[in-house]
Amino acid sequence: MIRAVIFDLDGTLVRTERLKALSYGRAADELEPSIDHEALALRAFGEVVGQSRRDVAIHVMHALGVEPLASQRRAEFGVDEPWQAFVQVRLRIYEEMTADVDLLCENRWLHNVELIGTARALGCRIGLATASSCAAARHVLGAIGLADAFDFVATNDDVNHNKPDPEIDLLVACELGVAPAECIVIEDSPSGVRAALTAGMRCIAVSTDFTRERLHAEGLLGEEWIVDDPALLQETLRRAFTEADGDG
Repeated sequence: MIRAVIFDLDGTLVRTERLKALSYGRAADELEPSIDHEALALRAFGEVVGQSRRDVAIHVMHALGVEPLASQRRAEFGVDEPWQAFVQVRLRIYEEMTADVDLLCENRWLHNVELIGTARALGCRIGLATASSCAAARHVLGAIGLADAFDFVATNDDVNHNKPDPEIDLLVACELGVAPAECIVIEDSPSGVRAALTAGMRCIAVSTDFTRERLHAEGLLGEEWIVDDPALLQETLRRAFTEADGDG
């Protein structure tokens, strides 16, 4: 039986993953104005989407070839590593982008947002497990009208280990008072899927342009639990509930 639905935020409820990728490209443009880094940043970010900020920043920084330039900005930001300076440049740009409430609303994944209401109608508790900071998550949720949509919200500030570690999903389940086996997670990335499965939870992956190829290639879920067509999402969730009831 499924008693709780846990949602990811970035890439699942809102297309902030694309905005993050663009902010990396623009940060690289600031470091090296003579080159347009956008296309390469989108590709590099897609290769590591869902991983920790450190791992993403290092990968994208190396892919864009801006480590020496980022290293020159370390003293400015009071950091030790080039990737940390790169992140500081990127965060300023990203914060400017996400300050635009209209832009965030335009980037909602409505098919996933609508799933919250479906889960409520099915009698479930609703949680959020995001790698974003608490401040960033609260801002985004408020902007897209979901500030009060969840029974419990866990962010990067609440855990010691990021996805694919299951810590954050297990924390949400505990706070909701629901056993992991009675939870289903709605994710968009292989990293998030791996966290859910390691936590002993069911999972539906709703693919994006960033994650579609890897979700299918990594084989973490059966193809029936990877949703490429949003029109099939509601049906897939209800099928998961029916299957869970049969297992119970």
